[in-house]
Amino acid sequence: MTRFLAIGECMIEMSPTPDGTYAMGFAGDTFNSAWYARKLGGPDLDVAYLSAMGDDAPSAQMAEFMRAAGVTPELAVRKGGTVGLYMISLKNGERSFSYWRSASAARTLADDLDSLPAAPGDLALFSGITMAILPESGRRRLLDVLAEARSRGVRICFDPNLRPRLWASTEEMCRWVSEAAKVADIALPSYEDEADFFGDASKRATAERYAAAGASLVVTKDGPEPVLILENGAETLVPPQIVAEITDTTAAGDSFNAGFLTALASGASAAEAADRGCRVSAQVVTKRGALVEIDIPGTGVPA
Repeated sequence: MTRFLAIGECMIEMSPTPDGTYAMGFAGDTFNSAWYARKLGGPDLDVAYLSAMGDDAPSAQMAEFMRAAGVTPELAVRKGGTVGLYMISLKNGERSFSYWRSASAARTLADDLDSLPAAPGDLALFSGITMAILPESGRRRLLDVLAEARSRGVRICFDPNLRPRLWASTEEMCRWVSEAAKVADIALPSYEDEADFFGDASKRATAERYAAAGASLVVTKDGPEPVLILENGAETLVPPQIVAEITDTTAAGDSFNAGFLTALASGASAAEAADRGCRVSAQVVTKRGALVEIDIPGTGVPA
């Protein structure tokens, strides 16, 4: 059985509803990918989430939410800790976030992490946000643990997910994202962000930069434009799905990652996997919130 292990921070999400109130849930970039991976993956895929939580009621709720979704919690418990919270604001389908996460136990997820609970052939996903929430020592420790897992045959997947507000400076963000890229087999960048902060002139330039860091497979997302795949030097373009009306782009990239990686784990080619990722993402952006129900037969991914 293959394991899909996502690593990062799951938070309380307050998302706007059509009547102007807010609905409470749990979400976070890599957790969103795990949640969709459980929806999309077959019975031979074990989905797990590695983080840390507190010993309070919201933390216990979060762990139960994961179990109910079919995601195995790999959560260290921190005495006196709690769960971070964020609120989504929407304007014309685009979202902005307000965060309350300074006391989040997830910031300590790497404190006593010695090895990943993953075996050769498994997939482990982390992101730039995973890196951003950790202290400097935690970032280095996590990268060392990921490098060790990679040496054992675990396929390390990295979504840079550039969020400058979470970092002390853009220079710090770019430096640590570049360090994280060195441990990845699969990189999943978004071109618009990469162009803004790394100055890439094209999607190919973004892909080549991550390939030069060591990724054998780079999948560069570009909103409504074609996805560029660079695999061992060969380039493929995959057109996205046309969406008539976008409601909420929250989790668009996270759900793409889930569609792509679960398809890849099932034996699909990178191009087939990217097409499935596009189909999943196209459904997700038509609904409100990070975690939404999708029509699995319509994604082209076997249930």
